[in-house]
Amino acid sequence: MTGPGRPTTAPRAVWLDTPERYGRVSRGFHWLMAALFAWQFAGALLYVTIGDTALTRLVGGSHFTLGFTLFVLVLLRGVWGLANLHRRPAHPGAPGRAVAAGHGLIYLLMVLVPSLALLRQYGSGKPFTPYGVPVMPGRETKIEWMMLPADLLHYWLGFALLAVVLGHAAMAILHRRLWNEAVLTRMT
Repeated sequence: MTGPGRPTTAPRAVWLDTPERYGRVSRGFHWLMAALFAWQFAGALLYVTIGDTALTRLVGGSHFTLGFTLFVLVLLRGVWGLANLHRRPAHPGAPGRAVAAGHGLIYLLMVLVPSLALLRQYGSGKPFTPYGVPVMPGRETKIEWMMLPADLLHYWLGFALLAVVLGHAAMAILHRRLWNEAVLTRMT
């Protein structure tokens, strides 16, 4: 693959991360998850702003299934990222530590938010069958202590994730505009 700022690479290398940019698999995970998160956040913001309507039910009707999908994708992306850790673009010095902390916070929230939802789902006693696949069977009784953490935190941590994701996108733009660093091209 060639182009401005993109060296010619061996065919296998386009799939793997390199010190210059992220490979096709990492970029695929990133942009697929970005699109799914945008849908999730749109549904949540619609619900908060206009309440329970036909539109919010349409957009939010996929919230559980897409949340589970995102949970699986973040786990797969995490494994892929760890396997490519030594190949990835470097982030040296204090700014690099800030990058690592920001990405660490995003990953923490991407795991924690759906984990809380799954804990609540299990505690509710209701079956959970995303895409028709039985993940959790139903049962007669609720387990209140499992539902409580998600009832308290899922909403707020979800919006914290939105804020961190918006900060992540803003930093990619700031790197280009203020410091003339084309960090976004590593992921496009």
